[in-house]
Amino acid sequence: MKITIHDDPDALRLKLEGTVVGPWVKEFDQTWRDLARSLESRKLIVDLYGVLHMDPEARRLLAQIYRQTGADILTNTPMTEYFAEEARRRSKNS
Repeated sequence: MKITIHDDPDALRLKLEGTVVGPWVKEFDQTWRDLARSLESRKLIVDLYGVLHMDPEARRLLAQIYRQTGADILTNTPMTEYFAEEARRRSKNS
């Protein structure tokens, strides 16, 4: 897995690539927590374009991030669109 941060004046982009499973979920969580401190009034963008798979724990974390920030989730495949829609649904049910 690879995580890249793009820090722009009006948005922070958290780009994920590869498989977000097992110990990589902890890395995703830690990166998100570090970013949250510097988010301020900027929009958060979670870019899933390079994601090949997310395990249930990673998908729960994505839902938590969406619930807390209303982040834009960028997708480019049916699978990543499913992950984004699942995050949106979970945030409404919480």
